[in-house]
Amino acid sequence: MLKNSYLKKWIEDMAALTNPKEVVLIDGSEEQLEALRREAVASGEIIKLNEEKLPGCYLHRSAQNDVARVEDRTFICTRSKDDAGPTNNWMDPKEAYEKLGKLFKGSMTGRTMYVIPYSMGQIGSPFAKIGVELTDSIYVVLSMNIMTRIGEKVLEALGDSDDFVKGLHSKAQLDAENRYICHFPEDNTIWSVNSGYGGNVLLGKKCFALRIASYLGKKENWMAEHMLILGIQNPQGEVKYICAAFPSACGKTNLAMLIPPEIYRKQGYKVWCVGDDIAWLRIGPDGRLWAINPENGFFGVAPGTNAKSNPNALETTRRNTIFTNVVYDADNGTVWWEGLDKDPPKNAINWKGEKWDPASGEKGAHPNSRFTAPARNCPCISPEFDNPQGVPISAIIFGGRRAKTAPLVYQSFDWEHGVFVGSIMASETTAAAAGKVGVVRRDPMAMLPFCGYHMGDYFAHWLEMGKKIPNPPKIFNVNWFRTDDEGNFIWPGYGDNMRVLMWILDRCEGKAKAVETPIGYEPLPEDIETEGLSIGTDTIKELLKVDPALWKEEIKGIKEFYAKFGSRLPKELLKQLEALEDRINKAE
Repeated sequence: MLKNSYLKKWIEDMAALTNPKEVVLIDGSEEQLEALRREAVASGEIIKLNEEKLPGCYLHRSAQNDVARVEDRTFICTRSKDDAGPTNNWMDPKEAYEKLGKLFKGSMTGRTMYVIPYSMGQIGSPFAKIGVELTDSIYVVLSMNIMTRIGEKVLEALGDSDDFVKGLHSKAQLDAENRYICHFPEDNTIWSVNSGYGGNVLLGKKCFALRIASYLGKKENWMAEHMLILGIQNPQGEVKYICAAFPSACGKTNLAMLIPPEIYRKQGYKVWCVGDDIAWLRIGPDGRLWAINPENGFFGVAPGTNAKSNPNALETTRRNTIFTNVVYDADNGTVWWEGLDKDPPKNAINWKGEKWDPASGEKGAHPNSRFTAPARNCPCISPEFDNPQGVPISAIIFGGRRAKTAPLVYQSFDWEHGVFVGSIMASETTAAAAGKVGVVRRDPMAMLPFCGYHMGDYFAHWLEMGKKIPNPPKIFNVNWFRTDDEGNFIWPGYGDNMRVLMWILDRCEGKAKAVETPIGYEPLPEDIETEGLSIGTDTIKELLKVDPALWKEEIKGIKEFYAKFGSRLPKELLKQLEALEDRINKAE
C-alpha cells in the first residue's frame, strides 16, 4: 500500500487519464521481475536468449519507426519561451499538457500500468534524487531495473515527501506523427508518448539525469553533466579521478573502460570505470568537486563493440543484459551485430525480425542497436561505484573530433577560460553522418541536446560554480582525431589515450611542465610517453601544433555560435573570445 499521499493522488489522476485495466506497483523483488520476464516472453515483447551462453539475457525489438532518440520531438516546456533558450525545442506547458493529454487519454485501455519508484544515485546518498515512472511497457520496467535502483527501498527513502520527478510513459499507438517527449522542469515532470525505444522511454536516463537534473542543479548549486567518470590507480594504490565530456562518436565509452597500454600495466597501473555517460557533481566538505554516476547500468551502442575496441564493454553484456535491435542467431539463441566479428550467423534474423542474408549488403543490426547491461558486470567497475559520497575529481576534460584545428591536448589557463573551452566544443562530421564531411558542429560541454534550460544560463551556472569551489578541478581539452594530409589518424587512440591522461594528472599534481600557447598550456613533446608506439617526439610536436590561420577561422565560427544566445551569453565568455582573438593575431 502506498503511504505517500502526493504520490497516491498523482497515480490516481494519471490512471484516470490513461484508463489501465490494472495498476501494479514494482517492488523490486526478483520474484516479481521474473514473473514479468516470463509474461513478456509469452507475449513476444522480448525473446529469451540461450541460458548457457548468455545467462539472464533477452532480445527486444522496437517498432521500425522507433529506433532512436527523436530530438525534433523532444521539448522543454517552460512558462517563458526564453527560458528554454535557442538550442531547445519549446512548447508552452499548457499547450503541451493539453496536446499530450489527448494522446494519453485511454492509451492504456486493456493494458497494465506499472508504477516504478526509482533512485538516481545510491539510495540515501546526498547526491540521490527520486523519480517515479508510470508505464505500460514491461521492457521499460526490466530496463529501469538495470539502469536505476528501483522498488520499495526507494519509497522508504521518499517517505511522505512530494520531491520526486513524475514520469508518465505510454507506448499508446507507437504513432511516429504523434510521438512526443516533453520535459516540464518547473513542474518536475516528464511525459513521453507513442515511443517504445529506450532513449525516449527510460525516463531516468537523459530525460531526468540530464534535462531535468541540469535545471535542478542550477537551482540547488550542483551540476548534472554528460560526462564519463574514470579513476587511474598508480602502483602505490592511489586513485585520481577524471570527468570527461565528448559528443557522440568520439570514443566516450571506450575511454571510460580504458585498458592501460602494456608500459603502464607492467608498472601496476589500473583504470577503474565509475560511469560511462552521466556525472552529477557537488562541492564536497573538503572544497573539492565530487562526482557520482547516477545510473546503475550502461545503455551502450552495440555496433562496433568488440574484443579489440572495448573488451570490457563486451564482457559486461555477457549476462543479465537486454539487447535491442541486434541480429538474432536462431541456431544458437545468441546475438550478433556488425563489428562484433567477421562471422555473422548462418541462420540469422535481422533487427526487423526478418530472415537475413549477410551477403545481401543490408545491415543485420540497426546502426543504433543497443545493450542495456548492469554496471556491476563490468570487469573494471570501480570499487567506489556505490560510494554514496562519490569520488573527488582532479580534472575535467572536454573533447571533440577535429582533423586539424585542435591539438592532442591543452590545459585551460583557469576555470573561467576552461568554461570558455567547454562552451566552444565542436566535432567535425564524418562520412558516417548524413550530409557533408568536415562540417563543424558545436556541442558545448556535449550538452546541446540535453540541457533543460537556456544554454546561456547554463554557461553562467558553470562560471558561478567556479567561484564557489575552493579547490576546483583543472580543465583540459583533448583531440584524439588529428589526421595527416591523407586523412589517416596520427594518434593511435584507444588504450594509448592513457598516455595523455597521465600528463593531465601530472599537471593537476604540479609534477609536469607546460608551454604557454595562444589557446592554453601544452605539454613538452617529450613529456608524452611514446615507448611502445610507432610514433616519436616529432609526431607529438605535429599533434600539438597550433595553426593561427585555422584558429582565425575557428573564431569566426565561435562568434556565429555565440550570437545565438544574445544578451543571455555571459560577458565573461565574450571577453575570453576577445582575448583568444588577440593572442592568435599576435601569434601570426
